[in-house]
Amino acid sequence: MSPLLDFLADKWWLVFPLMAFAGRWAGGWRRAAERRHRRRVELYNLKNQAREAERASMAEVRALMAAHDATNKRWLDYELDVGKLIDFPLMTDVREPLTVAFLRAKREADGQRPASAADLTSATGFEAYRQAVNNFAVALDVAEREAKRIRDSKFSGPERERLATARKLLMIAENQAATPAERQAAYKRARRELDGLIVLPDVTVAAIEEKIAPELDAPPRPAQFHQG
Repeated sequence: MSPLLDFLADKWWLVFPLMAFAGRWAGGWRRAAERRHRRRVELYNLKNQAREAERASMAEVRALMAAHDATNKRWLDYELDVGKLIDFPLMTDVREPLTVAFLRAKREADGQRPASAADLTSATGFEAYRQAVNNFAVALDVAEREAKRIRDSKFSGPERERLATARKLLMIAENQAATPAERQAAYKRARRELDGLIVLPDVTVAAIEEKIAPELDAPPRPAQFHQG
């Protein structure tokens, strides 16, 4: 140890530049550490911003689901109102390309629909659903305009008369002021008039029969005998 102590005693002045070097090194290390910390914070913030940008807001999803419901209701107004179907038969005619197109668009939109607004958080998924709902609404608009333009013009004169008769009969079938026998007879005759002209969707038939179910299910009234 003596040679080392002798060296240090003789070169004591080297302590000052060494301390300065150590200070600069420590300062450089601290600044590098601060820069690394700032980069980590910036990267963390960028990742959070990217996640936020990728997240669809619940309000937007709810608004889109409401638009989807409104378009579905427009379609259901045809399915649940046989009078509208008779007036605009194209809306249920699956031989018509426009009808097929909007029914296909409806299936796509229904398939993209989330169970709840909270289930759709991805911006990519939201955009796919938004596009599907928009396609459905546009396809329904096009089919409606065409249905209202042509109405029953594709039917012959006698066929249009049958459609008009069926419409009147269905009004009787749904009229609660008519007797059960009248309502039941009117409904059965209306179905015969429509046979071969318009195929009523199952939901339409169910809606009609729900309104007149008591009359359809009612057993014949027993004859009344009066003693003289």
